[in-house]
Amino acid sequence: MAVKTKPQVGIVMGSDSDWALVRKAAETLDGFGVGAEVRVLSAHRTPDEAAAFARGAARRGLKVIIAAAGGAAHLAGVLAAHTTLPVVGIPVKGGALNGVDALLAMVQMPAGIPVATVTLGSAGPENAALLAVQMLALSQPALAAKLQRHKLTLKKKVKRGNAAVQADLAAGRKG
Repeated sequence: MAVKTKPQVGIVMGSDSDWALVRKAAETLDGFGVGAEVRVLSAHRTPDEAAAFARGAARRGLKVIIAAAGGAAHLAGVLAAHTTLPVVGIPVKGGALNGVDALLAMVQMPAGIPVATVTLGSAGPENAALLAVQMLALSQPALAAKLQRHKLTLKKKVKRGNAAVQADLAAGRKG
């Protein structure tokens, strides 16, 4: 990851074992030229440090926090309780319920402590980063233009995929 800009997004994970999954969020932000501050903090094992991270995030220039956790997944909620910044939760698969517990913990936040929650699985970190970029792009026209180009790239990829499937179908009809 080559971004050397001042971090605008905080990425926090409950365990270093989450990094293999969460790295995609940092890489996606990097692709948009958005700097990230990355930390391992636990809602249960380092609650004071997690709260301090959230309380100081805006002062450090962060605009959005992404929080990934599995199991009881209280990290996003704890961070959201200590900041006015938007928090995006990534539920991490694992444990006895394969991530459903993490998903349910994130989508059942009490009134007044919102956490935007993205999908379980490998798409979660990329979507969390893209949601953060969309939030930042509201006040950063250059970033909005990068997002527009990204959407065009996705559109072209789908069109290429459709053309390949149609060609395969046509070839199958000939034989």
